[in-house]
Amino acid sequence: MDTIGFERHDHAACIQQGVQAVDGFCKKAGLQFTPVRRRVLEILLQRHRALGAYEILDVLREEGLGSQPPVAYRALDFLVSHGFAHKIERLNAFIACAHPGQRHAPVFMICRTCNAVAEADLAPDKAVLDRAAKAAGFIIERTVVEAVGVCPNCQEPRIA
Repeated sequence: MDTIGFERHDHAACIQQGVQAVDGFCKKAGLQFTPVRRRVLEILLQRHRALGAYEILDVLREEGLGSQPPVAYRALDFLVSHGFAHKIERLNAFIACAHPGQRHAPVFMICRTCNAVAEADLAPDKAVLDRAAKAAGFIIERTVVEAVGVCPNCQEPRIA
């Protein structure tokens, strides 16, 4: 068991389930889940942390899947635009979605010490944003909520 964000889980199963979910969604939607797109998703799922495009490109280059930045950026654009990955603005990096292909309002908790990122659903609090936007006559198209703090692994041990 490895740590995903701040929770323990079966890492191998999570990679397999993530790729299967995206593959199934793409087949139903008629989207091309190319070998490079698949590999970029696998890299994000394997590392379970936010990765920069150039970190991903380094892996792709080593595996002979591309050496130019557009290769990684095109794959990341596809994954983000379809909800299979998220861009973490604070880190200028990307992370695999914990709920691929599902409509949700994620919030990202970023550890300022180790840069670990955990994704949680903001559904109950999204209503507050929706009401504020409606009152202002504004239509929200995309919301990014990032909270910075210290993860359980980086916190000093508490004496009970």
